Amino acid sequence: MKSAVFYGKHDLRVEEYAQPEVGPEDVLIQVKACGICGTDVHIYEGDKGAAEVTPPTILGHEFSGVVVKTGDKVTEYRAGDRVCIDPNCYCGACDACRNGEAHFCENMIGYGTTVNGGFAEYCAVNYKQVYRLGENTTFEQGAMAEPVACCLHGLDMCEIRPGHQVVVIGGGMIGLLMVQLAKLAGAAKVALLEPVEGKREVGKKLGADICIDPVNGDVKVALAGSGMNWVQTVIECVGRPSTIEQAIEIAGKKAVVMMFGLTKPEETIAVKPFQIFQKELVLKASYINPYTQKRALDLIDSGRLDVSSMIYDVCGLDRLGDILSQPQLRAKGKYIISPEK
Repeated sequence: MKSAVFYGKHDLRVEEYAQPEVGPEDVLIQVKACGICGTDVHIYEGDKGAAEVTPPTILGHEFSGVVVKTGDKVTEYRAGDRVCIDPNCYCGACDACRNGEAHFCENMIGYGTTVNGGFAEYCAVNYKQVYRLGENTTFEQGAMAEPVACCLHGLDMCEIRPGHQVVVIGGGMIGLLMVQLAKLAGAAKVALLEPVEGKREVGKKLGADICIDPVNGDVKVALAGSGMNWVQTVIECVGRPSTIEQAIEIAGKKAVVMMFGLTKPEETIAVKPFQIFQKELVLKASYINPYTQKRALDLIDSGRLDVSSMIYDVCGLDRLGDILSQPQLRAKGKYIISPEK
């Protein structure tokens, strides 16, 4: 089968790879759509993502497709089912799992990270990680379920209440999802900070009340001029030290600052403890997607969450290396890989 295999930093090869064997509890999925995630970029650049990757590995953890074969012990799914997956498979036996924090599982299997994933024509997945797509959900939308699930976990931790003021930093795919989720959670005003005009326009369409260019404008003045004088939540979706520091700076008293964007492992930020003390800030971070996949799929299928406007293009596997290696391409929006192209 045609696959994109990661061999090491900046070494991704599209080549023929053996079709996976189907174990008794596995489901073989013909991949129809697989999203390119920031984690994939980190791995391609030789950095650690949410899990260790041992080459050679087929990357891709945001994917959907059609069931073509099931193992002998699988009764829940059959050939022809339209599905997506939760890529993080927990052991259920380690201390983290037994303490109700399974997303910190010590023996986690990650499809597209620790084992082969969805940048291929086929992928075999344990049936417990498989979810049916709703009737109104396309394969491209189904591939977005995993990032939505991650966003839901982060949003839950933000504790947004009806009437709150929220600032989202970064208008990429994650930021645009967070804008919508903050509105659905009841935020009275949501501001989006994004230097790219096109992304600000999409943000406005998706519900941002205020869109600010943080490069050519004074963010604090713009927020105050829009009546946002007490920001209860700042969600940083860029993953840069400078924007995390900015999030702390613009947060209001007793605010939650959610550091959602993934930085490089060695990067640091300059924190003024007195500033944290003065405002009683709470700094949080969010790790993957514990038990939020079904909620994500239900939101997508309901039509209340737009996961399509931020998709820039659907490409074949041959384009994957270029997209991972060229930031100017990724800046245009979310890319989905279709092995059939």
